[in-house]
Amino acid sequence: MRFSTLIKALQNGQAGLKQAQQGSDPVLRGAASLESASADQLSFLEKGNTLISALSDSEVGALLLPDQEDLIRLASERGLAFAVFADPRLAFAEALDQLHPRQRPLAGVHPTAVIDPRAVVGQGSFVAARVCIGAGSRIGVDCILHPGVVIYDDVIVGDGCELHANAVLHPGSRLGCSCVVNSNAVVGSEGFGFVPTATGWRKMPQTGQVVLEDGVEVGCGSTIDRPSVGETRIGAGSKIDNLVQIGHGVRTGRGCALASQVGIAGGARLGDGVILAGQVGVANRAMIGDRAIASSKSGIHGEVAAGEVVSGYPAIPNRLWLRCSAAFSKLPEMAKTLRDLKRITAQ
Repeated sequence: MRFSTLIKALQNGQAGLKQAQQGSDPVLRGAASLESASADQLSFLEKGNTLISALSDSEVGALLLPDQEDLIRLASERGLAFAVFADPRLAFAEALDQLHPRQRPLAGVHPTAVIDPRAVVGQGSFVAARVCIGAGSRIGVDCILHPGVVIYDDVIVGDGCELHANAVLHPGSRLGCSCVVNSNAVVGSEGFGFVPTATGWRKMPQTGQVVLEDGVEVGCGSTIDRPSVGETRIGAGSKIDNLVQIGHGVRTGRGCALASQVGIAGGARLGDGVILAGQVGVANRAMIGDRAIASSKSGIHGEVAAGEVVSGYPAIPNRLWLRCSAAFSKLPEMAKTLRDLKRITAQ
């Protein structure tokens, strides 16, 4: 694809095209990072990017740039094809869709798929080899079910969903439209509910369901448990990374982002736009307000206010945690000083 053709395709996107200048009009066959890009590849830089020095030596064929004078000047001096966007990172994402258009499988059902006669598969859907669909389940139109997907009884999958290889949806699960469940993820498995007795643990039946609202994506190997009663609900547009555990009865708002190895205990509540970085732990019934952010390995045990950024274990405001972290390395010296003072005052 020629760079000029690509920019025309991007000009109505969300990234906000501001300027296109072509020192040349290269044919692009892919994309790469600035350091490794070749003359037939596209790359991008964000505002304030520290890789500006790499631009002088890069063999990149074309660039997506922010509205930053020094970057634009250097690209012009080198005679590179470039375009200026309000959000070059978003423009790059849109460009990848153009450079690597997805090949959608043709609608149809593989002969090895096992579909209960009481199940319904919508028009235009693709059902791959060894998919199993249980009684009473309904698959929407234009869905893609990759090999080995297992859908238990009484599951509803909305229009345009994609379930990757070996994903499992347990009974009663409800998926909205345009959801993605990646390989080996499990939606609607039994929550960890047991009642202690004198003779051991008595299992609490998990009769609830999991609801994924429209546009939710679930990463590989992640699990979302159903509760004993009621529902576990993931808000529309939320994105869940690989190896995330979401306990029974959890509710998240819209547009949340949960990074790898996040663990959320039962009954926790997340507001809209919450971001949990890698390995964050959220305790049972914790409350996290809208747009709050928890940095990696934070442990949240109580309530986090809307818009707050927290770090550490237990989680405290990020600025306080940074001050505490700066003091950690000085603790041995401070302890020695305290011992010396005690010795002096004791004399």
